[in-house]
Amino acid sequence: MTSDIPVNPAHDIVDVQTTDCCIVGGGPAGVVLALLLARQGIPVMLLETHKDFDRDFRGDTIHPSVMEIMQELGLSDRLLQLPHTKMHQIRMQTPQETVVMADFSHLKTSYPYITMLPQVKFLEFIIQEAQKYPNFQLVMGANVQELIESDGVIQGVRYRGGGGWHEVRAILTIGADGRHSKLRQLGGFESIETSPPMDVLWFRLPRHPEDPQGGVGRIGQGRIMAMLDRGIEWQIAYVIPKGGYHEIRTSGLPALKDSIVEIAPELSDRIEHLQDWLQIAFLSVESSFVKRWYRQGMLLIGDAAHVMSPVGGVGINYAIQDAVVAANILSKPLKNRHVGLNDLAKVQRQRELPTRIIQAFQTLIQKQIFTPILSSNRIFQPPMLLRLPILRDIPARLIGLGVFPVHVQT
Repeated sequence: MTSDIPVNPAHDIVDVQTTDCCIVGGGPAGVVLALLLARQGIPVMLLETHKDFDRDFRGDTIHPSVMEIMQELGLSDRLLQLPHTKMHQIRMQTPQETVVMADFSHLKTSYPYITMLPQVKFLEFIIQEAQKYPNFQLVMGANVQELIESDGVIQGVRYRGGGGWHEVRAILTIGADGRHSKLRQLGGFESIETSPPMDVLWFRLPRHPEDPQGGVGRIGQGRIMAMLDRGIEWQIAYVIPKGGYHEIRTSGLPALKDSIVEIAPELSDRIEHLQDWLQIAFLSVESSFVKRWYRQGMLLIGDAAHVMSPVGGVGINYAIQDAVVAANILSKPLKNRHVGLNDLAKVQRQRELPTRIIQAFQTLIQKQIFTPILSSNRIFQPPMLLRLPILRDIPARLIGLGVFPVHVQT
């Protein structure tokens, strides 16, 4: 719909549109929230800054918690028709032994495994479902630059794209634009940062048919590496000490390749596929949380509200749980065309404790396992709790299902 609301004279506005909920960010949290609201007949506009959803080295792990949400939406069977693999355990292989870090097969769920599915395929699948509803609108290439604010109330956004400036006026604006959230910056939200002791190099190497399925972690003297099954390729995370990227680049690519083969000798017959630093993505690992997720007319969810470490691969799943809780709480106020601060605060109250608990769990893993390995050449000795099968269910529960179950309300 076209709005007759006066526009900012500082910009040459191409058009002004109105909707009930404007979601900025087409990641897992944004697309799932858009689908949930559209299913209830709520007008929703999703703005994504890129021209497509294909991003390199995004989280590709869909945990049992999300599969149960997909089941409640009647989508799980069709989602699993997409090419994927399953990981029933998280295993770490040392030169001496293989240690099971988490065993999902004991979880009380219809999906006792991690589904390995390229995130682009998941996002496209959810978008296709949302597009079945006439009240859903997707705008690609929408680079949000400004918030629209009046008397302290956020009333929408201005974005560049499609030949100029555009405005979207909304009852509620959702920031779901990830760890480098523009809306978090524009809204002036205070973020508390932690300092994980590691960074990650991401790259891919061919996977042979006889290779193990799912994924496996490798621990050597002073090194950690995770190998994730992506069908014909291994997606590999090579963990390095925080701030160590410059030293690795200075040492040169041959030295890095030698180090990779030393920790995973089976890759020696394919390591030559790694020919250039352009094939390697550097991820500066961060972890943080926003003290208050909301302002009048605006809410942050997912990594925009709480940046997750990649430990356990839980970021996508906690972001989707945020989206489900937001839809459960805010659908009725949106239908009544008034979303109050109490409604927004309720979303944070339900989601803050689970995210803080999982972040504390990630910090524990980083300090008790990652830091000792990366800071010395001593042989890694797995914590005693990982040798007791009954205790392995604790990390499996936290990683696979989350702290509290989240369900779609109808």
